[in-house]
Amino acid sequence: MSDVMQSTRFTNLTLANRFALAPMTRTSAEPDGTPNELMADHYEAYARGGFGLLITEGTYTDDDASQGYANQPGIINDAQRDGWKAIVDRVHAAGSKIFVQLMHAGAQFQASHYTDQPKAPSAVLPKGEPLSFYGDQTEWQTPAVMTQADIKAAIRGFVQSAENAKAAGFDGIELHGANGYLLNQFLSTHFNHRDDEYGGSLENRLRIVVETIKAVRDAVGNEFTLGIRLSQGTVTDPDYQLPEGESGFRQIVEAARDAGADFIHTTDGDVRRAAFVEGEKSLADVVRDAGGVALIINGGIDETSHPDLAAQYPDALLAVGKKALANPDFVQRLKDGKEIDDLDFAMLQPKATLRNELEWRRKQAA
Repeated sequence: MSDVMQSTRFTNLTLANRFALAPMTRTSAEPDGTPNELMADHYEAYARGGFGLLITEGTYTDDDASQGYANQPGIINDAQRDGWKAIVDRVHAAGSKIFVQLMHAGAQFQASHYTDQPKAPSAVLPKGEPLSFYGDQTEWQTPAVMTQADIKAAIRGFVQSAENAKAAGFDGIELHGANGYLLNQFLSTHFNHRDDEYGGSLENRLRIVVETIKAVRDAVGNEFTLGIRLSQGTVTDPDYQLPEGESGFRQIVEAARDAGADFIHTTDGDVRRAAFVEGEKSLADVVRDAGGVALIINGGIDETSHPDLAAQYPDALLAVGKKALANPDFVQRLKDGKEIDDLDFAMLQPKATLRNELEWRRKQAA
């Protein structure tokens, strides 16, 4: 445990330890997407709880069709930027670093302050049903097919949001290329049925990812930390696999790295799960073996698994999700040898909002 708790170098940052808070949607911003005091209390609690790095929930990037959930935060205007700055300042004062995760919902759209019409690579619905944790919608809405002008506009939204994030004092940016959101949709043969230069071959499906990374890198400069979260599965289709298999995922990793990504954040049900039909490698294995890019791992990291995972991926950060939700002081509890609670999903009912969590905690303490 001593190694994972020691100060570590990650890209060009020095972190207090190798534990990161995984990004988790909480739909608790103001209706117009402005971060608020409740969110500041939330993120500060994880910083005080010992996490070396916090990664925010998915944060929308434009006033067209990037927002996916009601009360999702954005970072597209001065008020939203300043709301995030107040959070960043409190996190820094508590001793942690913080990245913003920039997200475009694409077809995985449940509600927006700006539009009723989702946009996506193709007019294809996500599998499964909308997430009841984040809204009352019972059916997905068929998205409009993005024109090439729409694609360029979406990239500009990522760029402007990245510039706002840097101005707000964030320590880095994570592009959301996982879990079924827009960048992941372009990679997916379920979502992407295009016949132009953004569809078909994996090289074409990768194009928007590469263009976005390059454009954001140009905007924030070479010294600012930039990475991308990657998965195969989505929040409603965890079993999806790239038809190109392991070699295809490595192609994605290498393209992201060569476009300017400093890190790749893999997420799967379990870090060590064999992710492809052929072979035994996990997503994290592929990134580690590709080399030349830092790694964050996520999936099944808890008080019992973390020592082995820290040893198996000795240069990686360990992003904790469910156990962090249950224990905002997860890292400090590990240090102190205290019991780690399991997540009670009642905490996230009827919606996964911070107010519902606080009410649940109040009742548990009564």
